Amino acid sequence: MRPKLTVLTLAVRGLDRAVAFYRDGLGWPTKGIQGADIENGAVAFFKLENGLILALWPQSSLAADAGLPEGGAH
Repeated sequence: MRPKLTVLTLAVRGLDRAVAFYRDGLGWPTKGIQGADIENGAVAFFKLENGLILALWPQSSLAADAGLPEGGAH
């Protein structure tokens, strides 16, 4: 069995701006920001070629999930 990358997760400082860049600038399809009503739940998914999904999360959400300060560990 060959390993396959299916989800690529990026932490972004401005989720709205990042969504606009990938959706409007690159033309990638998305349903927009989902889960904004859940604490640290806002995320946007983009379905790309060959089943690859790009997931954009606010940097603060991923930092909270990892137990790190928002600016990251130094």
